[in-house]
Amino acid sequence: MDLGTAPLFDLPAAPAAGAVDVPLTEAPLSRADQLLRDIKDNRAGINERMLGEVKMIAEWALEHTVAVPEDASTLTERGLDTGLPLAGEGAPLISDFAVLELGAILSRGIDSVRNYVGQVVELSHRLPQIWARVLDGHVPVWKGLRIADCTRDLGVEAVGFVDQHLARFAATCSWAQVERLIDEAITRFDPDLAEARRAAAAETRHFDIDFDRAGTNGTVPLHGEVDLTDALDAEQALRHRARELAELGCTEPLDVRRAMAFGEMARCDLTLNYLTDPTDPVVEETGHGPHETPSPALPHTPRGRTVDLTVHLSQAAVEGFDAVGRLDNTRSPVTAEQVREWCAAAGTIIVRPVLDVAGHEPTGAYEIAERQARQVLLRDQTCVYPHCNRPAEACDLDHVIPHAKGGVTCPCNLAPVCRGHHRLKTHRAGWAYRVLAPGVYYWRGRTGHQWLVTPGGTYTLDTHPCPGPVKAADPPPD
Repeated sequence: MDLGTAPLFDLPAAPAAGAVDVPLTEAPLSRADQLLRDIKDNRAGINERMLGEVKMIAEWALEHTVAVPEDASTLTERGLDTGLPLAGEGAPLISDFAVLELGAILSRGIDSVRNYVGQVVELSHRLPQIWARVLDGHVPVWKGLRIADCTRDLGVEAVGFVDQHLARFAATCSWAQVERLIDEAITRFDPDLAEARRAAAAETRHFDIDFDRAGTNGTVPLHGEVDLTDALDAEQALRHRARELAELGCTEPLDVRRAMAFGEMARCDLTLNYLTDPTDPVVEETGHGPHETPSPALPHTPRGRTVDLTVHLSQAAVEGFDAVGRLDNTRSPVTAEQVREWCAAAGTIIVRPVLDVAGHEPTGAYEIAERQARQVLLRDQTCVYPHCNRPAEACDLDHVIPHAKGGVTCPCNLAPVCRGHHRLKTHRAGWAYRVLAPGVYYWRGRTGHQWLVTPGGTYTLDTHPCPGPVKAADPPPD
């Protein structure tokens, strides 16, 4: 797919050598668009002030370190100051009296100010690479502090692993990705603790029906915590039956059909097979629309658990030195022992061929083949709209260059876009995007703001909106 034959947008040309630089005149902004610009500028000012405060607290903490740790309880009983271990292993102790004085200045209570200072000390001393990204403005202050709050219990090796692997992507990754990386660090560097946590979590499994909240509306909430594989089996059954109900003529929304499917499961009305066949498309239905491909009727398959694993292995794992893998169904780390347990309980183990996520398989048809869909979902883990973290499995697969305008049905011209953002770019004039490389997208909004969406997250390309409308020659979004 040739993306370089013509510019995406009409941009003002650079002045020739020796020419007078005439200031660029932009069309007057509407009140709504001016408010958008003001909101953006205000957010930048808030971030700058937060960064200034955190930098001062980090420097202030260095002025109040306690070099020699002593017994805190003895010092407290004698009415003397003591150094508090507010951050993790290796971080300096901070004077308790100094922290309490700071609490009065910041209008924070004793626990709140201790936690706040601990986050700053943890960030500035044990997460140096993330701290550097916070100082240069690439990582929001709130996110750096929240990461620090989650790493204070980690050992030196584990926190170093988090710092090294997260610094580059901390600004753009979702909070779920941060938590998964911290979980992986614990699994890698403290396997005993990880196994103890897994065993303890197994004891907390429950499934509750909140009859106390039942009323005349005729509904009741459910909540619980179950084994991951049981949850995947339930999700598979609900998804498949909800799709079958639609194909049988049910016009209820997807969420309602899922609830109806749960009722059928509870009554053991299993007259139809709920298990998904390996050839079933992997794109989750989000409702009826022109961008969806109906799933074919499924042949009968035997009951029992089916393990469908997409395995990502490092060289160390292949050689037997790394016991941590990644479960693509939930994008969470998983131990080799857990995989062995799941496979031992499986009725069927599906082995799929390796897919080249950058490969090209163009077809002339509008319908998207299952192999193409799987390739796109492995390449793009989330919706490709700026800053959207909705899982790709819950998105529509969009032809970036519309099929009606000559765009091919090929992974290089397909991208997952969630239903809300799909509707925005389809029906809100002025939105457009292009593929720059596999998994890399350039977006421009109606008001001229620009973003680069990459596997590492979203980056804002402009300080102020870029003038000039979208070219009329550009095909409209499909």
